[in-house]
Amino acid sequence: MRGLEDLARTRLSQHFFLRDFLYSEIAAIYGIPNIPDNPDLAIAAGTRLCEELLEPLWHTFGGIHLRSGFRSVQVNDFGNVHDLNCAQSHKDFAGHIWDRCDAAGRMGACVTVVVPWFQDQYARTGDWRPLAWWVHDHLPYHHMLFFPKLAAFNLTWREEPERRIDSHAKPHRGLLTKPGMANHVGDHGAEYVGFPEF
Repeated sequence: MRGLEDLARTRLSQHFFLRDFLYSEIAAIYGIPNIPDNPDLAIAAGTRLCEELLEPLWHTFGGIHLRSGFRSVQVNDFGNVHDLNCAQSHKDFAGHIWDRCDAAGRMGACVTVVVPWFQDQYARTGDWRPLAWWVHDHLPYHHMLFFPKLAAFNLTWREEPERRIDSHAKPHRGLLTKPGMANHVGDHGAEYVGFPEF
């Protein structure tokens, strides 16, 4: 218990501690420990996620809300088997499973994010794409996946990022951009007019 307390107190960046990412509804309801097997790797990947992606969001938009963050393999396996919105674990290494590298040996980390500043605009327009294009133009993300509720999105940092955006939400379900598409390069500022300065 004391070791877990000390681990959870690990500061990943100015505003974020490891504890912020360890809560899981699946773990809480079903009593499955959500603790990294490889704390050093989880801390290294989580630090990059926080410093390179979450801190710029925080400083630009005045705070962010974190949803699903780190998942242990045990939690993720349970969630996958019971249809609780978890991918197969080997597909989520260097994603929600921070303490495993992916098949190519790259480390990464994913968290589901809600940006409260964006909520009023999203409630009016139902369009998540302005936030996606803002992140695309400003941050070194690997992957984003948007959801219909609250314009929440999975935000992934990974070594050798792909820079791909997908969505389960209207008005553009499916793939928005990936390398090689005509819309992938250049400035998309016209898509997010009125956003705070980076």
